[in-house]
Amino acid sequence: MKLLRRILQHPLTAGLSLDDPGTTRLRQRIIQSKPFLRKIYGEWYRMLVRALPAGSGSVLELGSGGGFLKEFHPAAITSELFHLPGIDLVLDGRRLPFAPGSLRAILLLDVLHHIPDVEAFFRAAARAVRLGGRIAMIEPWVTPWSSLVYRHLHHEPFEPEAASWELSPDGPLSGANQALPWILFQRARKTFQKRHPCWTISRIHPFMPFRYLVSGGVGMRSLMPGWSHGAWRGLERLLAPWMDRLAMFAFVLLERRGSDG
Repeated sequence: MKLLRRILQHPLTAGLSLDDPGTTRLRQRIIQSKPFLRKIYGEWYRMLVRALPAGSGSVLELGSGGGFLKEFHPAAITSELFHLPGIDLVLDGRRLPFAPGSLRAILLLDVLHHIPDVEAFFRAAARAVRLGGRIAMIEPWVTPWSSLVYRHLHHEPFEPEAASWELSPDGPLSGANQALPWILFQRARKTFQKRHPCWTISRIHPFMPFRYLVSGGVGMRSLMPGWSHGAWRGLERLLAPWMDRLAMFAFVLLERRGSDG
């Protein structure tokens, strides 16, 4: 499998450090240059924007560096851990510099599983997000199929059996557990709700078993041309009843209902 990963690795990402800001800029370039992958990101952003609640308050995106959310929601506040062109704020998700109740929503795309202390993030978000506000995210998900792919074809750690919700103190982006969202919202759902009662898990939608894989993502070469995206999307729709065994990602929606005490 290591040999296969080396063969499939995108030539622009070989040997680069994930924690180098230049790598994040390069990842944005790769997304824009791969038609199949760009369509996936567009679909993800539309899902997140559709989840925004009505009413007042700003919308914050965490970990915006490689993406293009503002094409779909121009008023969004984009953020990253380090300065990058086009980013509005440099901040850490564990410490959100916003007035209490000033945010309408926080959006995350492939970010939560990189936050070293997710409990600190949810506490900070509980202060910054108003009642009725939301956290919407798209994250890796654990299924029999995704477990096979993430263990053997992906560079990030994948530890569904992890006892701790905290991540090892690696770099800002290299530290990760792709299984963390599943641990929080599926395996340890009751514990999460007990520790963070103001956040109600209102929706979990597992989806997309194949498209991201065949797109090559940001780290591998494209395996399919952009024009084939519609056919792959149609195949995934046919497989919808089996997403609990096939999905590689999940859309998760949390709603701010009360106080964390």
